[in-house]
Amino acid sequence: MAFSALPKEEIVKEPEQQLKTFKKTRDFLVAIDTDGCVVDNMNGKQMLIFHPQYMEFFDLWEIESYVREIAEYYNLFSISRGCNRFLAIQHTLRDLYQRQDVLKAAKEHGVRLPPREPLESYVKDSTEKSVGLGNPSLEKFLAARSMDFSLYKLLGWSEAVNRTFPFINPRIPLFENVRESLRLVADHADIVVVSQTPYDDLLNYWTTQNVTQYITLIAGQEMGSKGHHLEVLKKAAGYADDHVLMIGDADGDLKAVKKNNSLFYPIPAGREREAWKTFPDAFKSFLNAGYDGAREGSLLEAFAKVLLTVPPWETAGYDHAAAYREKQPIRKTLYQALNPTGRLLIL
Repeated sequence: MAFSALPKEEIVKEPEQQLKTFKKTRDFLVAIDTDGCVVDNMNGKQMLIFHPQYMEFFDLWEIESYVREIAEYYNLFSISRGCNRFLAIQHTLRDLYQRQDVLKAAKEHGVRLPPREPLESYVKDSTEKSVGLGNPSLEKFLAARSMDFSLYKLLGWSEAVNRTFPFINPRIPLFENVRESLRLVADHADIVVVSQTPYDDLLNYWTTQNVTQYITLIAGQEMGSKGHHLEVLKKAAGYADDHVLMIGDADGDLKAVKKNNSLFYPIPAGREREAWKTFPDAFKSFLNAGYDGAREGSLLEAFAKVLLTVPPWETAGYDHAAAYREKQPIRKTLYQALNPTGRLLIL
């Protein structure tokens, strides 16, 4: 089945339709994430777009080091890496409110932290209704709370993030060996992009990189969670459990595919090029029923050691300034390359 972009009307009204009506053309399915998995853009998207836009919308620049530290932990360096943007904000706000050093700094600088309740209510409402966390569902939720200005800000932030992506994301190339791997997989399996990034951003990136010829469809945040994507696809197309492989860089990717009793090939943060270099051999094992068991297990064991499970500020001997400086070279390099006039605190 050749790839065909969804019209905007379907994304808004019936976002899951393409999943529910999917028909397989191969006996195997490979689900693949995008950000941080096929392209080295996770740091750039978060440090250059997500976090500064949020500080701009909610006037948090006076506590920049704390916002960046907490947001980077949840979006990049912990097991929640790659989670939905609204869940990441939920995690970040929780810790901003719980940390006494943050509250002290906010008070000293006259900073008012964003309210937690509106976002908490939105996440709860979307979860109960089993709808994806994204701008379309936030707009519908906002219609019932039309005088909640913090929700307008939240939606404005999310829309601003989406509008900024085209100026950054397409400039970052695919990891080495990704294109060759996609070509190999397409000869033997259906390829579906599953992500918590909005559909239009995914479409823009895969189109710009000229690799849509290898995929059958794209499932973005509007279609629900990655686990939901896989569940609906498997039910609609009838793939056997051991004929489904997920390629991802985050613990959420692993949980999504294991929830559906299928297999996982990890792309560990910082070791992406090595992972893509060895992928073809692992994929051949997958096709020949030789990937599950010891081979997958050894990769998962190594993968589990990459992402943090405890925030630095909850460890002994923690020093905020030192922790912020630790990631400073990454921020500086990104800003110098992609946004040299952007606002960035240097300690």
